Amino acid sequence: MSPARSPRRGGAKGGSRSAAPKTGKPAKGPKSPKTPKTRKAAGSSSAARSKAKPLSPAAEKAIASRAAKHAAASVRKADRPGSARRANPAARGATPRGAAPRRSPGPKGLGGDQVEGRQAVRELLLAGTRRVREVWVASEQDEAVVLDDIAELAMSVGVPVRDVSRQKLLSQARTESPQGVLARAAELPEVELADLVLPRKGAPVPFLLLVDGVTDPGNLGALLRSAECAGVTGVVLPRHRAVHITPTVTKAAAGAVEYLPMALAGGLPTAIRQLRDAGVWVIGLDGSGPNRLFDLAVSDRPVALVLGAEGKGLSRLVRERCDDIAAIPLAGRLDSLNVAAAGALACFEVARRRLAS
Repeated sequence: MSPARSPRRGGAKGGSRSAAPKTGKPAKGPKSPKTPKTRKAAGSSSAARSKAKPLSPAAEKAIASRAAKHAAASVRKADRPGSARRANPAARGATPRGAAPRRSPGPKGLGGDQVEGRQAVRELLLAGTRRVREVWVASEQDEAVVLDDIAELAMSVGVPVRDVSRQKLLSQARTESPQGVLARAAELPEVELADLVLPRKGAPVPFLLLVDGVTDPGNLGALLRSAECAGVTGVVLPRHRAVHITPTVTKAAAGAVEYLPMALAGGLPTAIRQLRDAGVWVIGLDGSGPNRLFDLAVSDRPVALVLGAEGKGLSRLVRERCDDIAAIPLAGRLDSLNVAAAGALACFEVARRRLAS
């Protein structure tokens, strides 16, 4: 058997050469290369990952359920008035911590940045009153003339049209049935209350609609659609405790929001006082009103109709500030109408009187 070799020292090849010579400085061998710490850490982490056990089906199902709940919560949050989606706040110039918030210039918005439904998207492109960023169309659906119109209108004004899967479109939709199309656009501009009553040459006599605390988006959308068709020249919404222009409202309105100037009022009683000072006759609709709507002379003067919330009706202060309180006579056994139906009837009664005169 060969004798055992002594351990290597200083990088020397043989054990007999490991000792330093008697005279002079000790011999220096080449230094052994050092492995960087980062490489060791990376190797250890990859090894740990390779040893990690795969997730069980129950764990994967729990993670998917939690992700679905977060997605649903984000959809509900996005449906709030004026809530445009912002992917990267830091890239848009977020205010540093401790600094005073900066007020962004430009017109104030009241929502309406996402439009869903075929008729609503078509009218958005036809009106051309605000910038449209993109249009999404689901690829798995039957052909329809209105879809061809939307594609042609979008391309004629340089708006990109994206063909996406039905599942992807539904994941971004904020209504139950977007009808296979949605559009992203700039928010609707808010106008000042005084602008709604300014006399303009060739413009019709002011015909306004005030909504007192309506919280159902479907009712508000249907009401706006009827108001636009009846010739209403402006709408006033409360700034607080009321629904604004959500995707559900734009879909139910079927494009009416593109043509109706709208103002937000911090307090509806104050807005009514300002309208009365400007010479507008303010009529509140309430089932217990002393006058009948059909008996009021509303043909040749500026008029504003005030509609109350579902169930509650007009608030006390709003009722006190109105010039008149009118009721719609009912001949059946039920004692009330849906706010959208009552508003449609009242708006077209004013339109009928004006057309007759």
